[in-house]
Amino acid sequence: MTESFPRQQARTRRFSLGVPRSFRVSPDGSRVVFLRTKTGTDPLTCLWQVHVAASPAGPAHEELVADPAALGAAEGDLPAAEKARRERAREQAGGVVSYATDRELRVAVFALGGRVYLAELADLGHPAGPPREVPVRSPALDPRPDPAGGRIGYVSAGALHVIDVATGQDQVLADPAGQPGVTYGLAEFIAAEEMGRLRGYWWAPDGSAILTARVDESPVLRWHIADPAHPDRPAADIGYPAAGTANADVSLLLARLDGSQAEVSWDRGTFPYLATVSWAEEGGAAGPLLVVQSRDQRRMRLLQADPATGETTLIREDTDPKWLDIVSGVPAWTRGGQIVWTAGADGARRLVLGTAAEHQAGTAVAVTPATMQVRDVLGANADSVLFTASGADPAEIGLWLHHPRSGLHRLSPPGGVHGGTQSGRTTVLVSRTLDEPGPTVQILQAAQDASPAASTASTASTPIAVHAEQPNLPAPQPDLFPAGPEQIRTALLLPSWHRPGTARLPVLLDPYGGPGSQRVLAAQGAFHTSQWLAEQGFAVLVADGRGTPGRGPDWDRAVWLDLAGPVLEDQVTALQAAAERYPEDLDLGRVAIRGWSFGGYLAALAVLRQPDVFHAAVAGAPVTDWTLYDTHYTERYLGNPALDPAPYDTSSVIVDAAKLSRPLMLIHGLADDNVVVAHTLRLSSALLAAGRPHSVLPLSGVTHMTPQEEVAENLLLLQVDFLYQALGMDPAQARAQARAQSKQAM
Repeated sequence: MTESFPRQQARTRRFSLGVPRSFRVSPDGSRVVFLRTKTGTDPLTCLWQVHVAASPAGPAHEELVADPAALGAAEGDLPAAEKARRERAREQAGGVVSYATDRELRVAVFALGGRVYLAELADLGHPAGPPREVPVRSPALDPRPDPAGGRIGYVSAGALHVIDVATGQDQVLADPAGQPGVTYGLAEFIAAEEMGRLRGYWWAPDGSAILTARVDESPVLRWHIADPAHPDRPAADIGYPAAGTANADVSLLLARLDGSQAEVSWDRGTFPYLATVSWAEEGGAAGPLLVVQSRDQRRMRLLQADPATGETTLIREDTDPKWLDIVSGVPAWTRGGQIVWTAGADGARRLVLGTAAEHQAGTAVAVTPATMQVRDVLGANADSVLFTASGADPAEIGLWLHHPRSGLHRLSPPGGVHGGTQSGRTTVLVSRTLDEPGPTVQILQAAQDASPAASTASTASTPIAVHAEQPNLPAPQPDLFPAGPEQIRTALLLPSWHRPGTARLPVLLDPYGGPGSQRVLAAQGAFHTSQWLAEQGFAVLVADGRGTPGRGPDWDRAVWLDLAGPVLEDQVTALQAAAERYPEDLDLGRVAIRGWSFGGYLAALAVLRQPDVFHAAVAGAPVTDWTLYDTHYTERYLGNPALDPAPYDTSSVIVDAAKLSRPLMLIHGLADDNVVVAHTLRLSSALLAAGRPHSVLPLSGVTHMTPQEEVAENLLLLQVDFLYQALGMDPAQARAQARAQSKQAM
C-alpha cells in the first residue's frame, strides 16, 4: 500500500531530507562543500565535498567527508544549549547540522553530541582520511576554526575557549566564572529567534583575536516549562524576555590570544540590541563592523570598532518612524573597501554601496532600482555582491549579482525561487519552481576568460544530486492571482479530481499571513500540504496579505500597531476574490481556516471577529496574548506595552473570547518555548469563563516544531476530521467520497 502523504511528509521532515544545503565554495572556485543526508528518509546529515574540476559535465564528483554514523557520535547526547539552538534555527535533521571552515576551505569543523571533530578538505586525488576528534572541553558548542585553520574556537560551560589543533593546548579567552547567568560566545534568545543571529563570536581575519558577545541573562524573567505527562521530571527553567520586560544585557569583548582584552564601547543604553557583527574577510587593518538597534527599532547604527582600543566610530545611522528591518548578510565588505548595506528608498528595499566615508557623508549609492525588492545579501565576491531580490511579483525570488563595472546581472532563470552562493568563477544555484516538487542544485562555472558576472548561459553546469522523496500526491497546480485593490498575492488549489463547475467545494484557508514569512511562492514545494488538504475535498486558499515579505517597506508597515485588522481584512478580500474567480466551485456557506503560530493566531482571530465569513477554525500554537510574546518581535509592531498597552488590546484574541459562536480547535505543544502553551490555556480559560464550547488538543513533549512522525501525521488527520464535522460533513462519508472521486479521475 502506498504510504499516506501525512506520514511521508512527517518521515521526510517535510521533504527536507536528502536536499543539499549550507554550501560553501573555496576562494578559487575549485571545491564546493555542503550538507546533505544520504537519502530522503535518513535524518542523519553528512558533510560532502564536490571537486568542480572533476565534474565538467554530468553528475557532480562527490566525496563523503564526514558521516556521523561512522564516527559513532550519539545524537541523543545533545547539550541543552545545542537543542535550543536547533529549535531557534528550526533544524529538523540530526548529525552534522552545521559546520564552519577556514578561509581557504581546507578544514571543516563541526560538533556532534557535544564533541568536536575536524575534517580535512583535501584536493582531488589526495584523500585526507576520516575526521578526527579534537580534545576539547565537553560539552562543546559552535566550534569555528580561525581563518588560517590552525586553531578552533568553541564554547563550553559558558566560557569561550581556543584550542591549538597541532598541540592540543586549550586556552580560555573569556570565562564567566562566578557570574550567574553570564555566557560568552553564544547568541541570546532574542538574537537567535528574532534577529537571525545564531552565533556569538567572530574571529579576526588575522586570527589574533576573537570578538565575543557577553550575554547576561540575569535581568530576564524566568519562566518554567513543565511536561504534565511526566510529573517526575523537573520543569525547564528558561529566560524569556516577554514584551515590555527586561532583555538580556549584551555587550562585546575583543579577546586577544595574547591574553589582553578590550571592551567594545557604544551607547548600549540607547542601542541595546546587537544585531550583527562583520569582519573584513582578508587582512586585519579594518576594524569590525557592528549593527546596533534601539529598543523601539526606529534607529539603527552601523559602527566600526577600533581593534586596538574597542572604541567605535559611527559609519551611518538609519531611522524610520515605525521600525527598521535587520537584513541578512549586511553589512559586508568588498575587497575594494566598500561597505554593503540595504536601505528603504522610493518604496523599495535597495542595495547600497559605498566606502565608510561615503556612508558617513550620506553619499553611498543605491545600485538597485526602485522596482526591485532586495531580500538577502548572500556575500561579496571580490568587488561583486551576490543577493536575492524580487520584482513586481513577490512570489518570484531571483539570484542577482552586482558588478562594479557591468552593473546588475540575473544569475537565475525567470520565475521560481532561487538562491545560492559564489566564489571565484563558481556559482552554486539552488532553484525551486512550480514545475518540480523539490529543489534543483547546479554548480555553474564561468569560462576562464569570462567575467565572474557572466550570465548562466555562458557557463558549464554540473548538478548536485537531490535525494528528497517525491510526494505521494498529485502535483500541486496552484492558480496564482492578485486579489482586491491591494493586489494580494493569492493561490487557490483544487482537488486533482475536481471538474470545474460540477460541484461547490467547502473552502479552507491555509495562511501564515503575518510578518516574516511567505506562503505564496512560485515553487511547487510550497503547496504540498495545501494540495493534500485539497485532495480531502476542499478548495484551499493561501493568501499573503499586508505585513508579509517581498512587497516593500510600506506594505510591511501596514500592520504597525495593529496585527489583527489588516491581516484579517486581507484574508477576507482574498476569499471574496477567489469566489468571484470561481463562482461555481466555492461554497462560501462552508468556510474554514487553519494555521500554525501566527497562522494559528489568524485562524482564531477569524472565527472570533468574522463568524459571518468563517465557520470553523483550527488554531495551532497561536499567539493569543501578545504580552506573552517576546520583546524584539512584538514591540517592533505593537510598541512597548509598558508605555502604551492599547495596541496589545487591539490585537488580542482573548478579549474577544465571549464572541465565539463557531467551532474552534486549539492545538499546542506543551514543551513550546517560543509560543508558550500559556497562550492557548489563557484563551481556553477565557472561553470557558464565557461559556463558549471549544476543543483543546495538548501535545505532550512537543515544541513549536512537530518533528515526531506520529504527531505530525495524526495532527493533519485530526484537523481534517474536525473540519469535516464542523462544516456539517460526515468524516467517513467525506473521505470515502474523496477517495472515490480521486479514483474516477485517475
